[in-house]
Amino acid sequence: MSRPGRDDAPDRLYTLTGGRSRSAPDTPFDLVTLVVAECDPTVGMQSEHAAILRLCERPTAVVEIAAVLKLPVSITRILLSDLLAAGLVSARHPQKAALPDPDILEQVLVGLRNL
Repeated sequence: MSRPGRDDAPDRLYTLTGGRSRSAPDTPFDLVTLVVAECDPTVGMQSEHAAILRLCERPTAVVEIAAVLKLPVSITRILLSDLLAAGLVSARHPQKAALPDPDILEQVLVGLRNL
C-alpha cells in the first residue's frame, strides 16, 4: 500500500547519502538555518548536490530545500553537510530581532490605556 507524500524507495535515500543515516554531530543545520551557495554546480557532481547549489543562489532555509527536493530533512542535512565540508556552501542562522526594553513596552501600554 502506497502512502501519499512518502518515498516508498528507501534504497534511493540510502544511495543518496552513501549509507549514512545521520549528519555529523557538529553540523550547524537546523530547520531555519540559511544556506548560501559559494559556487555553481560542476560537471560530474551528484544531481542532488547540484540542485541544492542552484536553489541556494540566495539564502534558503534547510526546510525549504528539503521541500523543493522532496526529501526528508534528515537526508537534506546529510547532503548539506557534504557541501559544507567541501566549502561549496555556507550556513548561518537568521538574525533574531532584538526585543524592546520591557520598561518602554510598559510605558506604551500605559499610554494606550490613557487614550
